[in-house]
Amino acid sequence: MPLPYKDWNSFSIYFSADYSRVFLKKCYQNLRIENADQKSFENCYPFIHYLEHGKIYYNQAATSPIHIQPILLFYGLVHLVKACILTVAPDYPETTSVLAHGLSTRKRKKQQYSFLEDEVKFQKHGLFPLMAEKLFHMKQLEGDKVKMGDILKYIPELTPLHSQLNGEKTFLTISSSASNFSVPKTVLDHFHMTENRFMDYFHSKSKAPITYHHSHDEKISFEMDLTGISEPVPLKFNINDNHFSFPLCRGDLFSLPELLLHYLLLYNLGMIARYEIDWWSELIKMMPNEDYPFIQSFLDITLRKGPFLIHQFLSNK
Repeated sequence: MPLPYKDWNSFSIYFSADYSRVFLKKCYQNLRIENADQKSFENCYPFIHYLEHGKIYYNQAATSPIHIQPILLFYGLVHLVKACILTVAPDYPETTSVLAHGLSTRKRKKQQYSFLEDEVKFQKHGLFPLMAEKLFHMKQLEGDKVKMGDILKYIPELTPLHSQLNGEKTFLTISSSASNFSVPKTVLDHFHMTENRFMDYFHSKSKAPITYHHSHDEKISFEMDLTGISEPVPLKFNINDNHFSFPLCRGDLFSLPELLLHYLLLYNLGMIARYEIDWWSELIKMMPNEDYPFIQSFLDITLRKGPFLIHQFLSNK
């Protein structure tokens, strides 16, 4: 189960140079990085400053109008991600190329623009591919495009909204106790698979070791070892209902950690809030379609979920 996270006070332990220095030293020693003691001494204050600046951005976003929230939340998340990268890459940033966002989007929006249909493209260099590689050991994302509407289907807290607006169920609730989990057998109907085929598929996509039990009572039971794993992909943790959920969409994003999904959405929303003022202002005032409820709901979720995901990563180091 995710370690307890209440609010920003959960980060308080890191706002001590002595603690953060020891914390980073252990991170570096576990990775067998040379000069772990010196590196941790050099990085403890940058690490603290990234977390501190991230906290300031998020706190500002919490009291700001929706007009500028995406900008504040994106840069807040960027700072928190950089703190995480420092735990695995003590020489960050090694080159100026890693300072770019690592994504691109269409510069001029078409007429009848729809956020849900908009796309973001992965770039070879920058923070996004770096965090994917360093934090989640994922490579070869360059050139791929992802649609905003598809990403939103993998945010578990948006399940009720998808159901209400589109009649689409995007997640199933997972029952869990310690390392024991069970998923309703109705998942087989969504995936059009036999139980054995589903188990093989789930195992191939899982970032954690899985041991299956015999199914019973209309549920498929299994054990999952979450030791040292901050995000047990493909499972997602729903912070609204405090339980794990299983995604029902079998797209390319099925195995993408949720931290990357939030980064993708906030990057595009931040660009829109800065450079597409006409469309952004009209959306907020007129609320013409489904774009607004999904954007507004996501911003409310990521305000709380972003720090949660970062805390999970650091707590599992």
